[in-house]
Amino acid sequence: MRTIVAYIGDLVEQVPCIPQFEINSAVDKLFNENKRIQGIVVVNNETPISLISRTHFYQKLGTQYGYHLYMGRPIELIVNSDSLIVDYFQSITEVSKLAMEREEKDRYDYVIVTKENKYIGVVSIQRLLMKLVEVQVEFASFLNPLTRLPGNHTIEEKLKEIIHQEKFSILYFDLDHFKAYNDTYGFKKGDNLLQSTAELLKREFTNKGSFLGHIGGDDFIAVVNHHDIRSICESLLTDFDKIITDFYTSNHLSQYYVIAENRQGVIEKIALVSLSIAIVTNQDQAFESVEELVEYAAVVKRRCKSVSGSCYLVNI
Repeated sequence: MRTIVAYIGDLVEQVPCIPQFEINSAVDKLFNENKRIQGIVVVNNETPISLISRTHFYQKLGTQYGYHLYMGRPIELIVNSDSLIVDYFQSITEVSKLAMEREEKDRYDYVIVTKENKYIGVVSIQRLLMKLVEVQVEFASFLNPLTRLPGNHTIEEKLKEIIHQEKFSILYFDLDHFKAYNDTYGFKKGDNLLQSTAELLKREFTNKGSFLGHIGGDDFIAVVNHHDIRSICESLLTDFDKIITDFYTSNHLSQYYVIAENRQGVIEKIALVSLSIAIVTNQDQAFESVEELVEYAAVVKRRCKSVSGSCYLVNI
């Protein structure tokens, strides 16, 4: 499945490094020769130890006796002992959090990046934050705007990923009679019902090995890497039938229907919203392609929706 991951190592740029036993006059020389850099990395062989930032360095030298006190002495007197050093494969989201948790005086220093514990470069906070925004925008484009769940592109990639796994169960969730609810109570309350349903599903399918997506409208999908789904479905149906009562007036709840237009344009009594869960597993049969799986799922969904009230159906 396509995942949006940006490694901090993809953003590195080069700045000079200097041996840990060098003296401060060498640092001054490097800063003067490289006017645009904001820091120099201190290394022991190829392993980074700390950072000397331009601001910190010249603040030290700018004190009354700073120049004479530090210039001919070892750089260890000036280095930042709390420099942020991260691995190439850490995500920019994680590194951004670490960077912003630093003390205010260090917050905008370079982040030092290593690969196999060897220095490979630094990342400026400006570059880091710009990339973070880019990744967040890209990630958001794959989410349903109402529920913030992965949409159809990600769902398709997930199905391709799991089709040949040893064990999987795919659960399709559909709110029966949702159109009648929207027509009766309005789109705002309809959106609230979808969000509440999404939150109910998130509580069940946010653990490791689970995937939850929003196909669109009142259709959701979950994928798990096992076949033990009956107790999950029974729990979800019980919880859904509890929360749905908050979305109707007492009159509608007591009569168990609303008066609304059906899909053929005929005004009639329409049952309250219920939850159908159509489940496809590879426990007793294999699927050669996503297309075959989806066709099979459509049959299970039709049969499940033909049952009145909240229910679930496993295969056919």
